This record gives sequence, structure tokens and C-alpha cells, in this order.
Amino acid sequence: MYTFIRKGLEILTASLLIVVTLFLQSCGNSDPVDFSTQIKPILNSKCITCHGGVKKSGDFSLLFEEDAFAINESGKPAIIPGDASGSELIRRVHETDPELRMPYEKPPLSEEEIDLLTRWIDQGAEWGQHWAYSLPDKVEVPPISSNMESSQQAGLSPEGGSGPAIPSHFVRNDIDNFILTRLLNEKLRPNPPAEKNIIARRLALDITGLPPDQKLFDTFTEGDLSYESMVDTLLARKDYGEKWASWWLDLARYADTKGYEKDSGRSMWRYRDWLIQAFNQNMSYDRFTTEQLAGDLLPDPTTDQLIATAFHRNTMNNDEGGTEDEEFRVASVIDRVNTTFSVWQSTTMECVQCHSHTYDPFKHEEYYKAMAFFNNSRDEDTPDESPNIRFYDSVQQKKVARVNSWVQKYGSEKVAGVYEDFLRFNEPKYLAHNAEDFTNGELADTKYLALWDDGSCTLRNVYTRGAGFMYMKYRAGIDGTRMTIRKNNEEGEILAQFTIDKTNGNTIRKIPFKRTDEIIDLYLETNNDRIGKQVSTSFITWFAFLEDIPGKSKPGYRDINGTFLELLNADTPELPIMAENHSYMARATQVFERGNWLIKKDTVEPGVPESLNPWEPDWQRNRLGLSNWIVSKKNPLTARTLVNRVWHQLFGRGIVASVEDMGTQSDPPSHPELLDWLSLRLMNDHDWDMKALIKDIVMSGTYRQSSRNNPELYQKDPNNELLARGPRLRLSAEQIRDQALAVSGLLSDKMYGPGVMPPQPDGVWQSVYSNESWVESEGEDKYRRAVYTYLKRTSPYPSFITFDAGSREVCTIRRTVTNTPLQALVTLNDPVYLEAAYTLAKFMGGNPLNAKFPNGNGGDEGQTDDGDIDGIIAKGYEKATYSKITPEKLGALKALYEESLSEFENTEAIKGQFFVLEESPNPRLAALTVVANAIMNLDEFLSKA
Repeated sequence: MYTFIRKGLEILTASLLIVVTLFLQSCGNSDPVDFSTQIKPILNSKCITCHGGVKKSGDFSLLFEEDAFAINESGKPAIIPGDASGSELIRRVHETDPELRMPYEKPPLSEEEIDLLTRWIDQGAEWGQHWAYSLPDKVEVPPISSNMESSQQAGLSPEGGSGPAIPSHFVRNDIDNFILTRLLNEKLRPNPPAEKNIIARRLALDITGLPPDQKLFDTFTEGDLSYESMVDTLLARKDYGEKWASWWLDLARYADTKGYEKDSGRSMWRYRDWLIQAFNQNMSYDRFTTEQLAGDLLPDPTTDQLIATAFHRNTMNNDEGGTEDEEFRVASVIDRVNTTFSVWQSTTMECVQCHSHTYDPFKHEEYYKAMAFFNNSRDEDTPDESPNIRFYDSVQQKKVARVNSWVQKYGSEKVAGVYEDFLRFNEPKYLAHNAEDFTNGELADTKYLALWDDGSCTLRNVYTRGAGFMYMKYRAGIDGTRMTIRKNNEEGEILAQFTIDKTNGNTIRKIPFKRTDEIIDLYLETNNDRIGKQVSTSFITWFAFLEDIPGKSKPGYRDINGTFLELLNADTPELPIMAENHSYMARATQVFERGNWLIKKDTVEPGVPESLNPWEPDWQRNRLGLSNWIVSKKNPLTARTLVNRVWHQLFGRGIVASVEDMGTQSDPPSHPELLDWLSLRLMNDHDWDMKALIKDIVMSGTYRQSSRNNPELYQKDPNNELLARGPRLRLSAEQIRDQALAVSGLLSDKMYGPGVMPPQPDGVWQSVYSNESWVESEGEDKYRRAVYTYLKRTSPYPSFITFDAGSREVCTIRRTVTNTPLQALVTLNDPVYLEAAYTLAKFMGGNPLNAKFPNGNGGDEGQTDDGDIDGIIAKGYEKATYSKITPEKLGALKALYEESLSEFENTEAIKGQFFVLEESPNPRLAALTVVANAIMNLDEFLSKA
């Protein structure tokens, strides 16, 4: 009895304690609690693991509002709005019994966290919305006057004492008002402006990816060109498109090979060229988005708009024998969903493939609704990567125009469109790898329909559209095979019967076909008594059914038919593009149980997450509609994502530091109002103009600051989150190589075309399945910008990968920046950098920088007077870094020169050090080359200051 009474008193005491604590907490602080900034972080870090999208202990989840307030396993809700003392959640966080206290088997919540939860519930448990999923209509720019007053009160000045609070140079545009407000709150002041030579180099590298040319640099530094005019000049240059395309290609996972084990070559370079042109033409970001996601669905799409859709054909394609094409088709579709949300929404949608998002408000089913937008594309992981847009030469193009003109003249607009599309990209068609129910036959290499003698199979759900002819792409190595195609089954009506003979490679053939205007199965059977068992009669790739070419009674009809078939069989360059299934070929999209494509559940229709902007009724439920939804001004993430990524490119850090993620688990914005202001300005004032956005940022005083740091500032803001100094960061892999070629005079300005192969060590490539090899480019192709370098996914260009470039197998939002000894080995020893140093050394020795086609006469070039070696070294340093050399560095480089000259008096040493060069330098030029190479390894050369 005593034990019972004692236990009861303990429970009563604990309950009273909770009530008293809650009462005191409610009395002590009545400030409104913000769910997004104060409550959601607690739930995500302490509760979601057990009560979220993956796990719902006690049938209680804190991921979505409706789940949080729902009745759980206990028979009542854990959170009762307005009643913290009656809420089970609060009782459990106060528990002292470790078996009852929450979080379970983890450290208890702090008193401050419990207080916030308690007050939040008592205030009505307003769920609220995370900042990332709503966008304000307007953001006011902080006024300058109040900033000046508050800074004076804080006692801040350029020298840290009394006097003028903020240097007049800093505030150049409205961006600076936001930055200044935060700096003053943190009792910091901005740096003075960077020197003209420094800002000129920074600006050129950021806008064009290259250092400024000497004429532009001199005009600006001498005061004959304003800063804004220099900005406009750089934005107008063709180099601008190459630089920003290089950034976007990481997002687009662009490569020149298909990936996976076989990793054979593919021709994707026309997409890269489209991208460069789009940036140089300053295509608006909404159009830029629409053409890449749905250019094929625009009315009468142009060739360029079809090329743009190759953005989503950069997915990997598995040609390895024995693989399941449908598995890798689905993998590509999943990749497109993940990439679209990563690139345009800064959202980790891949987390939702197997279950509702652990932290963000995206439900499992919503992933497959988004997937439904992409699940009806025509590509099916075939070796030819169809659909492909075909590029006819001038002679072939005239024939194409003649066929199209004929069909337009004698047929309907609909029929004309069918023939135009079929000549452009051979769609619609039925891929033979979908055949099933084989008897005496197989899918050869799991890719091609191959029937043997007395073989049969079925191709299901075919709509011939009443066509009187069938087109078949195949190859055959034997003569005399009789193929019969029946309706539905082996006893069905014969629809076509023909003989297959030996072909010279793949051919497309036109075959008479009995008209039928319904969806049927095609039952195919073959017979050839002259061959042995399990010998394939042919290898069929696809079947297509087209309405007859109109104008049968007109003169020239036979010739037009022949021209059409000739064009279908023409060997043309191709590019994989997106194309949508016709309605009669549409796929149903089903939810995958725990992300497993083999276990399918409920069927879903295309849709978007409920937590983001609503779907407008006039948008089509396809990729075009999805692109409209993405670039809608009501979408809270698209503009913010672009602003944040561009900011990251210029400053090395985004306003939201986690540039790949903008959600409940992302880093908070360092300047939230600035992010929103720039986003609204991009959409409303600039109408999605990317150059205008870049100009806004680089025109700011924030961007123009000196990057010099000091111990006090570093201790307070090591990552430059507050932006009290300008950006300082190492250049990208591509910029480092391009800069070396540029300052040495080797860089080619040739644009566009197939990828090139600059020098790389032998044996890097090991192409097991083909005879593909790295064939070093010749002439100026050897010195082209890095954006044109051929990229093999399983073996990327070595110096790029060393400097943190990726293999682009998947979308890369942000490269991981590393500092390793291997990077120094590249810039000290790679043939590209040695040749660049050698050519720069010639310039230092008195030869003009006209080195685009280096000659073989190196014996007397670079002859110098050792008495002027100081001037020679200073000249090379200034050419490379755009800065004057300091006495300390000059002394070190001069000592290096003298030591090298002494060593190279022995000509054998020269041969050993410079064997990669086509010519052998004299001792003085060799020593200067070592100095030039050392300059190209300095931090001021490899970094943007």
C-alpha cells in the first residue's frame, strides 16, 4: 500500500511540475514563435528520424501538417493546438523515465527547445510554411540613411575610429544596401575597392572565363573606359557564352560518351553549341528552360528547339549485351525527374523515390506524378539512341524540301506533318526489342528481334493508322527468309508477307501492308529451310506505319517515293532528342513500391508537389506544361535557384550556401531579403534576363571590394558569408587551362564543332568494346578552350579531374573544391602547361605573343641579356598575373633562373626536361621556361582575387 501511495504521489508531483513549468513558461515569454525558423529545425534535427517520411513510430509523423495533428496509435493526437499541457508531445519531452521520454534513446531536448515547443502549441500550433516554399510579392530595399546613422552610433569608420561611417565608394546599387545592413548589424565595415588591375582580371574571368586581353585591360586601367562599359563589353563577347555554358554543362551532365561499362562515343556536341549560342544571344531564362525541357512540344518546333531537348538525352545509355532495356529506360526517366528538380528547384527530389521526403514537404506519390511528365518520351535505351534528329547536307536538304513540298501540295496538313517529322527524326515507330512470346527466336544481344527458321514472336498494341505500307529497319546475312505478319495470333489474318534477303548493313525497306484501323498485336513468323537451327534470319530494329504519300496519280509520284526511301537510308549525322509518345502509344505511370521499378502499385497522372505553386488549368499535362509551371512567377524556387547559383559562380558561395538544396535542411540564406529582391527583380524587372542579373551583381560595390583579409575579419567571418570583402577563390579546372593558353598566346578562338583531344598521357583510355582511342588533335584544335575538350565518362581528361571537374554521369550542382599535391604535379609537368610556359618564356625574352602556330625554330628565340633579367621576369609576371611583381618574388624567381641556367648549360639536361616540346630551347630560354612555369604555379595565377 505504501509503495502504491508513493508511486501515486510521484506521478502527481511530476504532473504538477509540468503544469507549473508550462504556466511559468507561458507567463515568462509571450513573443510569437515562428514555425519555419524556430520549430521546424527542432523537429528535423530531433524528431523526424522516428516520426517522419521513412519511419512513423506510433503512427505519428511530424512531416506534414495533417499527419502531425492526426489521431495516432494512442487514439488521440499528440499535438493539441492551444493546449500544450494536454499535448502528449509536451508530456513526453518532459518525461524522466528513459523508456517514455522523447527523443527516445537520444539526448533530451534543452529547456529552450522545450519552451519553444510549448509556446508554439499554446499559441495555436500554427504550422506555417518554410521560407523556401513561398515568395513575397515585394521586398523593400533598406534605406541608406538609417544605415549611416546606425553605423555612426556603432562607432564604425574606415579606420575603426570616429568619423564617416561608410566609405562613399561602397554603395553602387541596391544590392549594397542589403549587404551593408547586415555588416552594420555585425559591427563590420566593407573593404575598400579592389585595385583596377585586380578588378579587371576578376571581372573578365567571371564573365568570360578568360583574363582580359591587353587592349581592354590597358584602356580600363588607364581610365579611358568606365567600369560599366567594361562590363558591357565583356558581356557582349562570344567568350561569355563559352564560360557560362561550361557551368551549365555540369548541370546538364553533358559528355561525349554514353556511360556505363561500354561507354561508347555519342555525338552530343550540337547541344553544347546550342547552349553557347543561347547564352551569347541572351535567351531569356524562361525560354531557355522551356526549350530544353519541352522544345519538341512547342508549335512547329525549329531544329534549334529540338536540339535544345538533348538536355535530357544526356542521360546515360547502356549498350552492354544482356541488359534489360526497360530497366535502363526507367533509370533515365528517374534521372530526368531528379535532374529537373535539382537544376530548377534546388530540391533533392531523389529522396522521394522510395518514400516521402524525410524533411521537405514532398510525398512519395508526388514523385511518380512528376515522373509521369517524363515517362512518355520515345527513347527506350536502344543502341542507336533513337529518337535522333538528322542533319542532312545541302544536297539532301533539297531532296527533303522536295518531298515535304509534294506532301503539302497533295495531302492534308496532318499528313504533311507526319512526313516532315519522320524525315527529321524517324518517329513514330515501334521498336522491335519490345517483342515477346518467342518461339525459335530471341532478342539478339537483348536489343534486336532475331527469329530463326520456323520462328515466331508477338509485338503487342500496335496501331497502324490504316497505313497501306510498313517501313522496317533491319539487317540480314542470309537470303531467302519468308516473313509473314498476321493479325493478333498464328491463326490471324495475313497483313504482310515478304522475302528477306542478305543486306549490306542496316537498311530501311518499304513493304505493302493490309490496312487496319485498330490497335492490334502483330504476330511475326519466319521460314527458311536452308539454314541450320538457331541461326538468325535477320536482325530487326523497328517497324513504322505511315499513311501513303499523297498524289499517287500525279506525274513524279514514283520518283518522290524513291527519294523518300533514299533519304530514310541516307547516312546522316544525328543527335539524340526528346520526342513524346502519341496518345495511342502512351505509357501508364505507376508508383514503385519503395522505389523498386519491378513492383508497381497505383497508377498516377502527371502532377506537381502540392507544397509549391498550383497548376494552372490551361497548362497541358506534359513536359511543356511542366516547364510553364517551373517558370511561373508564382513558383517560389526557380528564380531563387538561378540567383543563388549565379551568385555562387561569382562569389564562390551562394546566398544559400547549400546551392544544391534549398529547403528545410538547407543552410539558411545569409541575406534572405536580398535573395528575394534579386529573384523578384529577375522575373519582373528583367523578364528573366540572365545578363542583366549578372550585370546587377558585378556592378555592386560588394562585388568590387578588395579581397584582402585580416585576422580579425577571418575570425569573425572565415567563409565570407557577410561579404565584408571581395571574392577570392581558385579557378575552375577549365579556367586554369584556358588561362595558361591565353596568357601564353596559344589559345585558339575557334568555336563550335565536335569535341577535340588535346595532349594527354598514353594509355589513359582503355576502350574494351571498340577501337576508340584518344587521337591527339592537330593545329589550332590542340589549343581550343576546355569547353570543347572531348569528355569520356569512364576516363575524363586527367588534368580536369585533378582540379575537381566531374565525369558527368549525373547532374553536378556544385563541384567539391580540393587542394592536393597532384594539382601541382599537373601544372608543373603536364605537356599543356609546359608548352604554355615555353611560349610565355619566348615572350619574356623579347618575342611577340603570336604563338598560335608554334614553329620548330627554338634555338635562338628568347635570347636575352642577363643584365636585364629583372625586367624580363617582371614582364612575364605582369603578363600572367596582371600585377606588378614584389621585390621578394622577383628575388626568388631570379634565383630560380640562375640556378636553372647553370643546370641547363648541359644540353642533355634540357632534353630530359623538355622532351614534350617539338623544339629544343637554348639554355637561357630553358631557364626562362622554368621561371614562366613557376609563375603559372603561383597562387595569384591559379586564383581569382
